[in-house]
Amino acid sequence: MQIIARSIADQLGTASWIRRMFETGNELKQRLGADRVFDFSLGNPDIPPPPAARQALARIADQAGEPRALGYVGNAGLPPLREALAAKLGAEQQTPGLTAAQVLISCGAAGALTAFFRAVIEPGDEVICPAPYFVEYGAYCGHFGGVLVPIPARRPTFDLDVDAMLAAVGPRTRVILLNSPNNPTGCLYPAATLDRLAAALATLNDGRERPVFLLSDEPYRFLAYDGAVVPAMLPLSPFAVVAGSFSKSLSIAGERIGYLAIRPDMPDGQLLMQAVTLTTRTLGFVNAPIIGQRMALLMLNDGVDLSVYDRRRALMARVLEQAGITYAMPRGAFYFFPEAPGGDDLAFVNRLLAENILAVPGRGFGCPGHFRLSFSVETDVIERSADGFARAARSFT
Repeated sequence: MQIIARSIADQLGTASWIRRMFETGNELKQRLGADRVFDFSLGNPDIPPPPAARQALARIADQAGEPRALGYVGNAGLPPLREALAAKLGAEQQTPGLTAAQVLISCGAAGALTAFFRAVIEPGDEVICPAPYFVEYGAYCGHFGGVLVPIPARRPTFDLDVDAMLAAVGPRTRVILLNSPNNPTGCLYPAATLDRLAAALATLNDGRERPVFLLSDEPYRFLAYDGAVVPAMLPLSPFAVVAGSFSKSLSIAGERIGYLAIRPDMPDGQLLMQAVTLTTRTLGFVNAPIIGQRMALLMLNDGVDLSVYDRRRALMARVLEQAGITYAMPRGAFYFFPEAPGGDDLAFVNRLLAENILAVPGRGFGCPGHFRLSFSVETDVIERSADGFARAARSFT
């Protein structure tokens, strides 16, 4: 008896390694106690939201008794939030003409990506992205018949292999999808690399009936280290699109507030925004959560304490060095993507599990031979995991 769709059955068979390890961690914590488990599996921000969150929630609560205070809003989001966010993104993306008409508030960055793919993807269209990549990208476009085409990034820095990406572009290519700072590697793509890709994309799109979009997934834009600057993406192409969220920058991941923004001068850009607004509704999102939208509006210029992540990054690097594990220092986000001692990422992750350390095998991100660690955990967890990492690494030498 076939009770579910074959495509979903296939997805269940290759379910997200991130969630799988997270659930394994919960089982271990229940059995051994949370203090004996070192969970680096999930990018779930543990830093408290900024102090302004309390004031924002209190203000929202004061207004909750008003008619429709918590009711439906327009599918594209609260107009005041769209206007304020357009001004912020205009400066951030070096696009001063950006207005509310080019901004949509979504159910997280995932909702923005999914609604965008529904609006532009025909069955058989291809989405090119560098590998390793965030594990759900294949599902986001695959739900609508899109095909994810991963292109291995350059080792050991994980910079884009522009030549290989361009060689993969064909008549069914619809989107080039980037994620910088990157999950899982922490790589930040240099401006020169992006400029080269954009110049080639302009040539490819010249005279093309269905343009190739340059889509940038940016939930970690706020989190770059050592003074690094994340290059603006909207100026790179007339068909540039940016998705982002407040999940990590404000530590309100559960509120599911994200956004989509396009170039103001995009050909038929108004039609695209109408389409994404429609798909936001028809996919069942309807509108992003209203409490989260009101929080984002009141906290638009706030953020979490980035120095906490920077200290954890340095500590995690020291733990890996002491264990003799090879890694590239992340320039952004809150992940390490080291090489697996012995070369088999699944074997090493299972060995870490014997030390009650939870990591995610690189094959879950399309890159076997590495493993991902999220340092969105307390420093005490990182410090106490050091001996376990060292023991696990020694067993593969």
